Amino acid sequence: MAFNNSLYAQKDSIKSNLVINAYLETYYTFVANQASHTRPSFIYSHNRSNEVNINLGFIKAAYQNDALRANLSIATGTYMNANYAAEVGVLKNIYEANVGVKVAKNNNLWLDMGVMPSHIGFESAISKDCWNLTRSLMADNSPYFETGAKLSYTSRNEKWFFAGLVLNGWQRIQLVDGNNQPAFGHQITYKNAKLTLNSSSYLGSDKPDSVKQMRYFHNFYAIYQATDKIGFTVGLDYGVEQKQKGSSRYNSWYSPILICRITPNSKSAIAARIEHYNDKNGVIIATNTQNGFQTWGYSLNYDYKINENLLWRVEARTFKSKDMIFMSDNRPQNSNVFLTTSFAIAL
Repeated sequence: MAFNNSLYAQKDSIKSNLVINAYLETYYTFVANQASHTRPSFIYSHNRSNEVNINLGFIKAAYQNDALRANLSIATGTYMNANYAAEVGVLKNIYEANVGVKVAKNNNLWLDMGVMPSHIGFESAISKDCWNLTRSLMADNSPYFETGAKLSYTSRNEKWFFAGLVLNGWQRIQLVDGNNQPAFGHQITYKNAKLTLNSSSYLGSDKPDSVKQMRYFHNFYAIYQATDKIGFTVGLDYGVEQKQKGSSRYNSWYSPILICRITPNSKSAIAARIEHYNDKNGVIIATNTQNGFQTWGYSLNYDYKINENLLWRVEARTFKSKDMIFMSDNRPQNSNVFLTTSFAIAL
């Protein structure tokens, strides 16, 4: 009888540490005079237009106790189709799958392995957690997820976070065939009641060893909550990649961003964003035009929390590029204007 009681107690303990939740975001993007339903190739979230669709939907199981943690999320949606296009089979539907163990009894030091959210940037694929409805140019064109091992430490006062990573490349689950060398990264974050500062990096090659081109990338951002109602986010991505294997010459790209968010009450929020992405050599975004991808973006969105689980959002956004990289009425244009609305439910 004591043995049975022990078994039941263990089952109850597992249940108390296990959390199941779900998320679903539907959206509609209107673009005038566009024949294709697919947004430009540099948009990887909310990337279908003039049709109702699912951006991201997942079911997640998360387990944690004092010495072990694990996450498993199975997902679908246009976000998954765009960002997991290089993966094969059922890997295309793995949003998150990782296991972590605490490696120091008296310190918050963890080793996690598997498919994890990216250590780069202040945005995630979960739109409700971001200030803007659609993702920024810098978020869409840097990793949303990563696969590898992460050793992380959080200070006792929870103000400092440090992590070192060994990765399977730039937003990949499987390494590229012919690539036998891992990539590396770091993250340092400082937080207090009003300010968050973050530095993240990536270094490695995402190509076969025979044509290996080293990529060095850094992301910095600061989030400042000036008052209970007004907050600001500023960020900068900067990266370089070898022009060819073994070269001492590099192509570079960069992307600055500024966001202001106002929350007049507990149900409403307004956010304005200005951003720029400069990749004239086409390292990340290839246009095959004279000036490459040199684009400004502007957006304004309004959010309304219908209840604790359901969020409605609407956003107007425009891109202005140096070259004519957009199509409208089957003619090249240097600007693109669109309107997006979404419902997101979290359970």
